[in-house]
Amino acid sequence: MPEVQQSTHSGEMAQRFIELVMMQAQQTAMFLGQLPGPDGQKLEPNLPYARMFIDQIEMLQEKTRGNLSQEETQVLNSVLSDLRLAFVQISKSVPDAHEAPQPVSQPEAEPKVESASLDSEPESRKRFTKSYGS
Repeated sequence: MPEVQQSTHSGEMAQRFIELVMMQAQQTAMFLGQLPGPDGQKLEPNLPYARMFIDQIEMLQEKTRGNLSQEETQVLNSVLSDLRLAFVQISKSVPDAHEAPQPVSQPEAEPKVESASLDSEPESRKRFTKSYGS
């Protein structure tokens, strides 16, 4: 009887794993703009989030390598292949998808270094010093 319970447990775990992969794939498809959002409205692609979910599925693939059934491996490989292809296609069609937003640069204030406090510290406490000119 333990063999039957082990087999049933293994089947349930396989089903749960496939469900996990499919849930991740649905999230990715939503962020690729392929599925409507929670309110039913079409979403604009959000490639950084889509990439994050693809990376998570790739991590699952890497961390479970050698521990999956043939069915689980096929589902994982198929899902990753489809999502990667969709990501590439959508990233080509979205304007400026390859350019990361540039941070607004602000002038940095020059740090003030008080020489008296540096000189009063023991030599063993001085790790880094920077000169800003004399």
